[in-house]
Amino acid sequence: MAAPSGKSGKKIKSIVKLQIPAGKANPAPPVGSALGPHGIQIQEFCTQFNNETKDMGDAIVPAEITIYEDRTFSFITKTSPAAFLIKKAINLPKGSGEPNKTKVGTITQKQLEAVATIKMEDLNAHTVEQAAKIIGGTARSMGVKVEG
Repeated sequence: MAAPSGKSGKKIKSIVKLQIPAGKANPAPPVGSALGPHGIQIQEFCTQFNNETKDMGDAIVPAEITIYEDRTFSFITKTSPAAFLIKKAINLPKGSGEPNKTKVGTITQKQLEAVATIKMEDLNAHTVEQAAKIIGGTARSMGVKVEG
């Protein structure tokens, strides 16, 4: 069976998914240890990633890196994880260790919809209301009470 090939027609060797702070990728772990075994230019990836994400502030940016057999790569960035966006929306330092017992904050329906609007392209939902329900589930799993 032949290796799958990407848009450019090159054979794909591997796909690596990482979550890196915007504009702060460097060759140290976790980036270096995830990409090093595949033989690509780690510094080149870091430079491209940092240039693309430098305007995103302190966000955590998931990146999906496609590594080809000729040791070249391409990557796409996605929206920040829902948990990060929820914490940012309600100024929460971290989620609850026991979400079913200890509630650490409250999020309004309007805040849920704002987070859902940002995450919409990465979610399996057709409307903002459906996306807000998905985000609401994430919030509850973090120990955040959902109003409305």
